[in-house]
Amino acid sequence: MAEHQTVGEAIRAAAERLGATSDTARLDAEVLMAHALAASRSDLLLRHMRDPAPDGFAALADRRAAQEPVAYITGTQEFFGLPFSVDARVLIPRGDSEVLVETALGERPGARRVLDCGTGSGALLLTVLANLAEATGVGIDASAGALAVAAANAQALGLAERARMVAADWRLPDWTGGVDGPFDLILANPPYVEDDADLAPSVRSYEPASALFAGPAGLDDYRILIPRLPALLAADGLALVEIGHTQADAVAALGAAAGMASRLVHDLGGRPRVVVFSC
Repeated sequence: MAEHQTVGEAIRAAAERLGATSDTARLDAEVLMAHALAASRSDLLLRHMRDPAPDGFAALADRRAAQEPVAYITGTQEFFGLPFSVDARVLIPRGDSEVLVETALGERPGARRVLDCGTGSGALLLTVLANLAEATGVGIDASAGALAVAAANAQALGLAERARMVAADWRLPDWTGGVDGPFDLILANPPYVEDDADLAPSVRSYEPASALFAGPAGLDDYRILIPRLPALLAADGLALVEIGHTQADAVAALGAAAGMASRLVHDLGGRPRVVVFSC
């Protein structure tokens, strides 16, 4: 980009370039420019459009043109109104997952103990704890890198004293040994993508495969995790499990085989999103 460009001109040029690979090219360019200026997007639009474009913006736009997710470039993603630090060690929290949090808070506002299976960035667990002042929680993950990100987010959100991050891999025997139940709420967004799924390059090339793929039908992790949930649930507890839009019947059947009743919650787009289990 030319050195004499203004912020507004640089954004327009970047948006035109990013249009070849992004459906949100203008927004991407604005968010990256705000990051380069260490300003909010609203301040960018109100106060900085005629300023000289910062030197670092071109490199950020190059990364986005290579389809690296904006959240990884900026290092942050908002979820349920809270800021979460993210990097390539964790999945980027999606707005679709907010329905799981909304359901948990609506169904068990008095929950005191929460377990998050596959915590990643900690987004689900920490958002629930932020809205349940009396609750404590445990986030488990098989990835040491993910646990480090989650712990940092807990610290940044002032929740470190109420959230404990534990290394646990449900693919291994006796993984519940370090997880002391029972829990009033269990949250889970396990890997559920089919191995041969047609994913956007920004997802397949950048986000951690171990948190995405779960066998030919995307059900491998459900088959392991769901049968263990009854032993971890309190008598009136609920387990909320995020699913792919074609997996509702299969996941509900796994719960039924484990002695649990279930109901389905849809997201704002009308797609099946969360199965709610109870014993």
